[in-house]
Amino acid sequence: MNINKKILLSSLAIVLSRQIMAQTGSEKYSWENLPRAEQPLFKTDTFNIIKYGAKADGATLNTESINNAITDCSNKGGGVVLIPQGLWLTGPVVLKSNVNLHIDRAALLQFTDDKSQYKLMQGNYEGHKAIRNQSPISGTDLTNIAITGEGVIDGHGEVWRAMGRDRITEQEWKELLASGGELSNDGRTWYPSASYAKGAKIPNAGYVDPEKSLKNYEAIKDYFRPNLVVINNCKKVLLQGVTFQNSPAWCLHMLLCDDLTLEGVRIRNLPNAQNGDGMDIESCSHVLVENSTVDAGDDGICIKSGKDEEGRKVGKASQYIVIRNNIVYKAHGGFVIGSEMSGGAHDIFVSDCTFIGTDNGLRFKTVRGRGGIVENIFIRNITMRDIVHDAILFDMYYFAKAPTLAQTNGKVDIPAVDEGTPQFRKFYISNIVCNGAERAVFIRGLPEMSIKDIYLENVFIKAKAGVNIMEAQNINLNNITLECNNPGPLINIENSNHITFNQIVTQNSPGLFFSINGDRSGQISVQHTSISAAKNVTEFKYGADKSALTIDK
Repeated sequence: MNINKKILLSSLAIVLSRQIMAQTGSEKYSWENLPRAEQPLFKTDTFNIIKYGAKADGATLNTESINNAITDCSNKGGGVVLIPQGLWLTGPVVLKSNVNLHIDRAALLQFTDDKSQYKLMQGNYEGHKAIRNQSPISGTDLTNIAITGEGVIDGHGEVWRAMGRDRITEQEWKELLASGGELSNDGRTWYPSASYAKGAKIPNAGYVDPEKSLKNYEAIKDYFRPNLVVINNCKKVLLQGVTFQNSPAWCLHMLLCDDLTLEGVRIRNLPNAQNGDGMDIESCSHVLVENSTVDAGDDGICIKSGKDEEGRKVGKASQYIVIRNNIVYKAHGGFVIGSEMSGGAHDIFVSDCTFIGTDNGLRFKTVRGRGGIVENIFIRNITMRDIVHDAILFDMYYFAKAPTLAQTNGKVDIPAVDEGTPQFRKFYISNIVCNGAERAVFIRGLPEMSIKDIYLENVFIKAKAGVNIMEAQNINLNNITLECNNPGPLINIENSNHITFNQIVTQNSPGLFFSINGDRSGQISVQHTSISAAKNVTEFKYGADKSALTIDK
């Protein structure tokens, strides 16, 4: 097919997508009208921490000096608190309104490994209220705040985190055992202290019990690893240029914030860092994330909005978000939504990002009980290489085991829909290139709630396996090129309907092009696609009827 015809078909598909979106009437923004985050403004007055007694000797604990400078700055109408050149050891730093904490490029703000400096408090973790140690940097109920500069903030995370034996080399494991700590009963996990080990054995140890005081948690204090930076319920927030590294848990946790900008930040957590997420943006509105680089031990750039009933009661969606020009290296997912998304997420725009070596590329995850609606997600111009698992992943069985049709002999239990039933719908994904993945596309909904209205357009993926679509409706793949060497079916469909394939190109000769499964599969249309390269075109199993598939040659 010539280039002009491809451009015409692509343009028609885009027009069709826009018509479909216009019919819903729920989208507030488009690519031509992106949401904007309002940035903070500061006075030019500078408050150098040296004038408050801080010493850059790497031994003096400068907690009081830094916090006094921040308080003085805020009380005098705001300005810049300067962390100049040097190694500054400190305990927890608490931000205040109208303060720009500026880290000089030659400065290292090093948080202490003395855990007694971090007091127990009630915070928020993984979508619910939780007991935590005070974060190294925090700010709550503030307006007009920033962390800027080109220096480094280090959370000393290695003294907080547990470590699995299979995540490090034999020599590293020996060194870890020699450093102290305790082993799990099976000898496979190292805990940094007896306090941590005790907490790890208690189910839901961090959940807030209204009948307990903070003193009741002191015996397992070490278990409550803090996130490096927590900004909670703040307006006009800017993080710019700084390197945030070595977090005890999540690196950046932005919660219930409005007008949030993360520009040019660098995140460095080891690949084996337990819960070492890069940035978690939870229940925030009007957000910009751009020109940033993430290397994380868990999800890279992640959107959340609370967990299960607690998240639904708060009911604050993550919304009106722009994510562009970012690079993600090691991470469980490059761009991620979920699994804590009970408050919903919508009107999110992701473009011009590169994922290299992440476990998954685009990763959207949830599970029964979460509830919440994720919709109006617009993604384009994404480049990926060496993806460990799925280039594009939708999964509503996160941390749950979905029964296979083989196990159930094609009979699927369909539970009732309730407030805990999550929904994924209206995703528009285009211009994707992936060189290397285990599988190209994986879409798995729930029998009671299909994943709906997914539009994939202009996609080239080189992967071992092709496309898997299960429990889904209104899935549209247009101008998709797959280079797969798995002898199994190039495209597997289970109990899904209203599926359209247009201009599907395979660079290899698959043993089987389509596998159609389940008696609820139907209205599958194939257009402008050459299937002659396949040794076998179709198979129908587990109650699927041949009428489910129509091929327009």
